[in-house]
Amino acid sequence: MKPQPQPVSTTQAPAAIGPYSQAIRLGNLLFTSGQIPLTADGQLVEGGIEEQTHQVFGNLKAVLAEAGATFADVAKATVFIKDMDQFAAVNAIYASYFGDHKPARSTVEVARLPKDVLVEIELIASIGVE
Repeated sequence: MKPQPQPVSTTQAPAAIGPYSQAIRLGNLLFTSGQIPLTADGQLVEGGIEEQTHQVFGNLKAVLAEAGATFADVAKATVFIKDMDQFAAVNAIYASYFGDHKPARSTVEVARLPKDVLVEIELIASIGVE
């Protein structure tokens, strides 16, 4: 039987601000929506690329945890940044969350992100099947 998509939602990360889910579980895969630097109550994080990137990873950690996963379960990451000149700062923070685990990754500079944030990250992870 074909697995059915199951929405994953946590109050420990900002609620979706559009017609989408924080994440979708499909069999043993978890697809997160792009996370931007909003707090769980929907407030934009003040500060620059470092503060925003840490908030994004906090949100991703919460969504992964809700699905029973961690950063060690991530197979693919897609990073969207507003300014490729900030790549080194984002990359250093990214590495601090993944440690020795090195998932596949794409990084793309974009003209604009929701709420004019500086960074957005989405993940695909492998999780246990219920």
